[in-house]
Amino acid sequence: MRNLFLLMLSSTLLVGCLGYKELPVEYDYSYKGQFKKYRSFEIMKPAGLSDVSMANEQIESAIISRMKFLGYRQTDNKPHLLISFRMYEDSLKFNGYNQPEIEEWIKNQDPNLNYDRKKLDLRTGTLLIQFYDRRQNRSVWQGYATTLYGPIDYNNQRHLRNAVISILDKYRFWAEGFMEGTASKDTDI
Repeated sequence: MRNLFLLMLSSTLLVGCLGYKELPVEYDYSYKGQFKKYRSFEIMKPAGLSDVSMANEQIESAIISRMKFLGYRQTDNKPHLLISFRMYEDSLKFNGYNQPEIEEWIKNQDPNLNYDRKKLDLRTGTLLIQFYDRRQNRSVWQGYATTLYGPIDYNNQRHLRNAVISILDKYRFWAEGFMEGTASKDTDI
């Protein structure tokens, strides 16, 4: 009986892993970001008519799940991070930056580094996720997946989830106090 259970558990895990295909993504960040100080977030909602398409619901749900996994609390009362996302169906010219890996930069946190701009010509099907520091009123991190690296079917729930996971895998910061078990309930930095 135990062997049957282990076999079924192994099969389930294997099937789950086969369903996830990490996509190559790019990301940029602000040298002014306080990445180790954030504890809360909220998804930005558009003013006026909102897009309630299935794709947007899936993206939002995947973002919320990932942020909660990292220990962030979702709140509409003065969140530290405001998160937006957008799917670009057409090609676009995009400004990115050649920067050190964020894990390397965070060790010294030199805010005086220069931004080395690079122009990207992104093909159709780009998903962009941006994090805004509410108090600084600036974008502090953005990640994007594009069909430049292979086909992404944004009408396919699995492809969409994989794109979001691949992007957010590049944001590797636990909420302040989460790992120590001292996460605060207040929202001010």
